[in-house]
Amino acid sequence: MPMPMEYRQASRDFDAFMEDLRDTSMLQTTHQCYTMLQGVFQVFRRRLTTKQALAFADTLPPVLRALFVSDWDVEEPRLPFGTFAEMTREVKALRPDHNFSTDTALSDVAAVMRRHIDLTAFEAVLAELPPGAKQFWTA
Repeated sequence: MPMPMEYRQASRDFDAFMEDLRDTSMLQTTHQCYTMLQGVFQVFRRRLTTKQALAFADTLPPVLRALFVSDWDVEEPRLPFGTFAEMTREVKALRPDHNFSTDTALSDVAAVMRRHIDLTAFEAVLAELPPGAKQFWTA
């Protein structure tokens, strides 16, 4: 079997995603966007079981998938979905001295995600996740 294209061009696709996120969020650099993206992923992941999180990760392109599961404490207690304001504060709590996350971090990341993933697979997984998951990605 030949190497799947998603792996062959993973870096290029990730760069395009990060540039889109930079432009959408109006941050200055993709480095600033990285912490915001990581924070959004961690906030979402904390609200899922390990099985649910892995099903969600399978809908992501390779580098985003790796970022979604990196630094994961699978023993961390699960949290309920909260308000967008509460979850945005949680995003901003990641490395607060180096975090440039926007007040619209959830909607910025959600909008860019929808432009860079297989929406059919993404929506199918979201339909199987707890209440609040779909709303999280349509912020």
